[in-house]
Amino acid sequence: QVQLVESGGGEAQPGGSLRLSCVASGPGTGLYFYAVTWFGQAPGKEGEGLACIDQEGGGTFYGDSARGRFTISRDTAVNKVYLQLTGLTVDDTAIYYCATDFGRKCDRTGWSYDTWGQGTQVTVIS
Repeated sequence: QVQLVESGGGEAQPGGSLRLSCVASGPGTGLYFYAVTWFGQAPGKEGEGLACIDQEGGGTFYGDSARGRFTISRDTAVNKVYLQLTGLTVDDTAIYYCATDFGRKCDRTGWSYDTWGQGTQVTVIS
């Protein structure tokens, strides 16, 4: 069974940056097989889709709160997907998850995922 593992969270100041990483574990797995989504869940709120990257071709899709501030990327050589966070605000405080529905293309009409990891906490402290 594919398991997703996120890392890279921590504390940041407003205006700061963090880089989150996602890797798949399990026999015969690789994130290069799938489109990967990042979503965030703030305390007391529903999860919010942030960014998605296609399995190939580098196509990306961003949610409104992420567009222009966050960048999703993929490094197939190390089998990781990243989410670069910049211009952080206190409203970005959340648990960030990487996720997939095991498809190859991002759903640009919404957010599609059914498997995600344990998440990594991002806390922005003013």
